[in-house]
Amino acid sequence: MTVFGVDATFKANWSNAGDFLARVGLGFDQTKTASQIGSLSSDFAETKMGSASYSFVGIYGWSVSPLHEYYIVEDWFGSPPNPGGTNMGTITVDGGKYDVYMHTQTNQPSIQGTATFVQFFSVRQAARTCGHISISEHFSQWANLGMQLGNLEEARLLVEAGGNASGNIDFTAATVVVN
Repeated sequence: MTVFGVDATFKANWSNAGDFLARVGLGFDQTKTASQIGSLSSDFAETKMGSASYSFVGIYGWSVSPLHEYYIVEDWFGSPPNPGGTNMGTITVDGGKYDVYMHTQTNQPSIQGTATFVQFFSVRQAARTCGHISISEHFSQWANLGMQLGNLEEARLLVEAGGNASGNIDFTAATVVVN
């Protein structure tokens, strides 16, 4: 992984990865909710090549109290991801439709060590390699579905690829900001 130090731009490559994850963006001190922090958003443009059994490109993060892992999936390698768990419905954000899922992870690695926690996913129905992501709008629409994040730990641009994955990605433009 190479971080360019300008905004959230980075590039990464991996080979035969069981689960490769790289992310750049904003970290928080876990004392405020997203709405207390402000309006979070991202703009990105990326190019990629490769293959994976599962993959996510988009926004990633954690909250605490309660402990949740979350994904806003804009793009992927190969087939669209199916995170499993419960399909909570469909939302529209930034002109795109997203399928929303909630999935429980039992005794898995987390930012608080091995734990049981719930994952939230927005998976865009039509993949895109660039655009604007209204992160706080996803949080708001999740809350309307009964999916409430706790205090934010991070909001970062992410690539995750696994299942003997090989490939590369280059975020040629990338920001994660609080307005």
